[in-house]
Amino acid sequence: RCLPNYCEHGGKCSQSWTTFYCDCNNTGYMGATCHNSIYEQSCEAYRHQGRTSGFFYIDSDGSGPLGPLRVFCNITEDKIWTAVQHNSTGLTRVQGAGPEKPYTMSFNYNSSAEQLEAVISSAEYCEQEAAYHCKKSRLLNTPNGNPFAWWVGRANEKHLYWGGSLPGIQQCACGLEESCLDMRYFCNCDADREEWTNDTGLLAFKDHLPVTQIVITDTNRSNSEAAWKIGPLRCYGDRQFWNAASFNTEASYLHFPTLHAEVSVDISFFFKTTAVSGVFLENLGIKDFIRIEISSPKEITFSIDVGNGPTEATVQSPTSLNDNQWHYVQAERNLKQTSLQVDNLPKKVLEAPAEGHFRLQLNSQLFVGGTASRQKGFLGCIRSLHLNGQKLDLEERAKMTPGVKPGCPGHCSSYGNLCHNGGKCVEKYNGYFCDCTNSAYEGPFCKEEVSALFEAGTSVTYTFQEPYPVTKNASTSSSAIYVDAVVSKENIAFSFLTAHTPSLLLYINTYFHEYLAVILSKNGNLQVRYKLSKDGLLIFTIDSGNFANQELHQVKINREGRELVIQVDQVLKLKHNFSEIDFKAIKSLTLGKVTDSLSLDPEVSKANAYGFTGCLSSVQYNHIAPLKAALRHPSIAPVTVTGSLTESNCASMMEADVNTATTIYSSSDPFGKTDEREPLTNAVRSDSAVIGGVIAVVIFIIFCIIAIMSRFLYQHKQAHRNSQKKEKEYPENLESSFKADIDLQNTVSECKREYFI
Repeated sequence: RCLPNYCEHGGKCSQSWTTFYCDCNNTGYMGATCHNSIYEQSCEAYRHQGRTSGFFYIDSDGSGPLGPLRVFCNITEDKIWTAVQHNSTGLTRVQGAGPEKPYTMSFNYNSSAEQLEAVISSAEYCEQEAAYHCKKSRLLNTPNGNPFAWWVGRANEKHLYWGGSLPGIQQCACGLEESCLDMRYFCNCDADREEWTNDTGLLAFKDHLPVTQIVITDTNRSNSEAAWKIGPLRCYGDRQFWNAASFNTEASYLHFPTLHAEVSVDISFFFKTTAVSGVFLENLGIKDFIRIEISSPKEITFSIDVGNGPTEATVQSPTSLNDNQWHYVQAERNLKQTSLQVDNLPKKVLEAPAEGHFRLQLNSQLFVGGTASRQKGFLGCIRSLHLNGQKLDLEERAKMTPGVKPGCPGHCSSYGNLCHNGGKCVEKYNGYFCDCTNSAYEGPFCKEEVSALFEAGTSVTYTFQEPYPVTKNASTSSSAIYVDAVVSKENIAFSFLTAHTPSLLLYINTYFHEYLAVILSKNGNLQVRYKLSKDGLLIFTIDSGNFANQELHQVKINREGRELVIQVDQVLKLKHNFSEIDFKAIKSLTLGKVTDSLSLDPEVSKANAYGFTGCLSSVQYNHIAPLKAALRHPSIAPVTVTGSLTESNCASMMEADVNTATTIYSSSDPFGKTDEREPLTNAVRSDSAVIGGVIAVVIFIIFCIIAIMSRFLYQHKQAHRNSQKKEKEYPENLESSFKADIDLQNTVSECKREYFI
């Protein structure tokens, strides 16, 4: 049963009397026949799992023949960059190379040419930096000479243009920009000067990438020298992940060539609909067929017939699937089983019969969004359709098909929850991005904290726009306009870390001499102090411990109308209802030391004398992020910084004692979710164990040395006493020469006796 071997991707086949089994360990694939890749197809897919920047394996063709490739995913901005390193990305110096003895460097990307080509073709844009530093070393020998250096790209093709220029033009970037050092040449280095200069730019024509070799032939003259650098291959954009089509009528569909999948097939896609039923795709044969459809608002059905009668795998959802949200479908058929997965619901698996037909014979076109009979068509959107790892370009087909439109709006309805901490989801044609403008956080999902170190005199003051009557010095009777300036709520959130008390963390004052202050008292308690024109001074003390313990604490102060809620470290600490509150006409918000301290009450003034020394992180006041404004937009934001303010990371300060932490991913899910704190804990325990063991070994060695020295001294002293006894027994008539020897020994013995005593 293992001949032929139906285990794919190097899976090991074993058998029993009735069936065969596939061992998929260490293949990078999973399933009954090792058909499905355990890796995602792009960095974009990892991003939508909430992953952060790091090294990942991507499998560009999924279940196809190409293996996984290790890349670096830079997930720090809206554009998700994929970087593939090669064996020489640093600056390399060259001397002594000439036309007869050229310098050549070939680049190894630890991958096949097909893998790199798949990464490049699926990306929207790719680039590689090319830099040539020269001193009396010509590059392209412009304007009309044969080049002294060139690079080789895909398909082993030689290219005579340099970074920043266009294919087919023997120039450098300065030639296109008309900014070369010598306008007679199209490259700076071609001026052949004695001093160092360079030609640097980006190679961005996808069909020529990646760079596989560089050749240099002009560094063999006197004082001639060069240094080159070819950067890693960098690409962004997944052309397939957002590739979508909108089906507007039940009679509309897209058609593709016949699906050839006799032994195994996998189909995956996203869909979004409000219809109660409809066929996603269908392919027919004489008798055989394959079909996936939404058969009811809560059911997805995968039907297939290979000649033994129809087999149906149905997944039932507890909630409606026609909710106009994106849902994921993955269907697979192989010689052992038929399976269907919808979102994260339990997979439906049907075992294949041991006997009978097993080859799927299809001959019609593949219909997407409808059927050959034009009945039960699909209304809605289908996105990122893959068949056996092959990507179907829905958008290109939709451009020439009536009733179908390329693309599909409304991504934020499904992915808006990935924007955290007040980040706003913004629609794009091919996806979305998180706008973190009004958030105290940043990053692609508004999850990266913005932190800074404060010293005793550091002050960050955010000034609000002055109300009209104040700026015009209007009479008190006109103060009714302040009704519009009343703040009906305060949503304050920040994190802090300090070891100093007393401290003033945050201070908000108004034009009516009201204020809100958050301080650490001398004993480390947290105080929230409201001074209101009608209720006077209200003090709310959180005395659940010393908060100046060099640990990171999170504070949330929310007031909605008269109701005040205070949370510390995500635990509700206090609720209060004001009798009446009119906290209005906000003047400024200060972090750290308040420079204008005349109106402070004695307790706040005492804390203000010390200011704040420590780390503040992710400070939010309603829709304003004052600390982020001070660090990111100091020139345009209405913020004033006094003293030293250094960007830092509060969370990393807590882990300063732990130098390194390594997260190890399992082979089945190499980038799975793990508790990153656990390796840190283990590291601390490991360090403690090593230190304890070293101390024990040192003590043991010291005891051994003392014991050996004691035994040696004891034996030596005994030998000395025995020699004294023998000396007394010597006869008096010994020969004079022998006596002289004994006298000499006695002299040495006397010295030894003094030493031991």
